[in-house]
Amino acid sequence: MDDLPVGDWIIPASELEERFDTSGGPGGQHANRNETSVRLRLDVAMSSLPDEVKSKLASRIGSVIEVTASEQRSQSRNRETARQRLQERIEAALIDPKTRKSTKPTRASKRRRVEAKKARSETKKGRRRPTADD
Repeated sequence: MDDLPVGDWIIPASELEERFDTSGGPGGQHANRNETSVRLRLDVAMSSLPDEVKSKLASRIGSVIEVTASEQRSQSRNRETARQRLQERIEAALIDPKTRKSTKPTRASKRRRVEAKKARSETKKGRRRPTADD
C-alpha cells in the first residue's frame, strides 16, 4: 500500500489500517467467498499530521476516520475507491467554512417591502364583507 497524499501532507501507509471482508450483494459466489470489500481506517490522534490539522479533523469528523468500499468486484479497485474517499473526506474537513458578512437591507428594498405589504392589505380589504359603517 502506498502513502496517501492529502493536501500539503502525506499520510504514511503504516498509519492506515486496512481490513478486508466479503462484500455480499450482487456478484454471486465470488462476492460471498472472496474478501473484496475494503475498510480503510485512520486514527487521527496517532497520525503524523501537524497538531493543528489533527485538532481540526478531530473536531469536525472525529478522532477516527473510517471509510468502506464494496461496489466493485475487484479488491484492488475497492482499495483505490476507499483511499480516494478517505482523501476526499479529509480534504473536505480541512476546508474552513466562509464567514457570513451581515448586511443591511437597502432603503429601496425596505420601501418595496412596505409597498408590497400595503398592496396585499388593500387586496384583503377588498375581499371583506361590507359593514354598516362603510
